[in-house]
Amino acid sequence: MSHFTFIAASYGVATLGLGLLAAWLLVDYSHQRRALAELEARGLGKRSRRGTGDAP
Repeated sequence: MSHFTFIAASYGVATLGLGLLAAWLLVDYSHQRRALAELEARGLGKRSRRGTGDAP
């Protein structure tokens, strides 16, 4: 295996890994936003929106 082939394969594997990680993060982000929207629709909003001024 020549040096160029090894280096190209290494960059390819690294690029594929980073691409898969980015795709997983985007999918997880959409799932988290959907879950948050469902909770807010049930009336479970963010604590900072309660307006009581009390610290948890």
